[in-house]
Amino acid sequence: MYKTTVKIDGMMCGMCESHINDAIRSKISVKKVSSSHKKCETVIISELELSADMITAALDGSGYRVLNVTCEPYEKKSFFRKK
Repeated sequence: MYKTTVKIDGMMCGMCESHINDAIRSKISVKKVSSSHKKCETVIISELELSADMITAALDGSGYRVLNVTCEPYEKKSFFRKK
């Protein structure tokens, strides 16, 4: 799994966060997506590694601008840990 962090310009409120989340979910297969207008970023958890082009295409025409994309391997944290 991969964690992709996207810096986005143009988010002003909670509805902006919702619009971005919906746009990404409709174009890209994701496990989880969450946005923060205060941090100006969206975090995506997905099975496949996402490229900046994929994310930019998903948000094309939405009025938001992708500034930066970073993708790194993601390991889900277990609630119960073995010692």
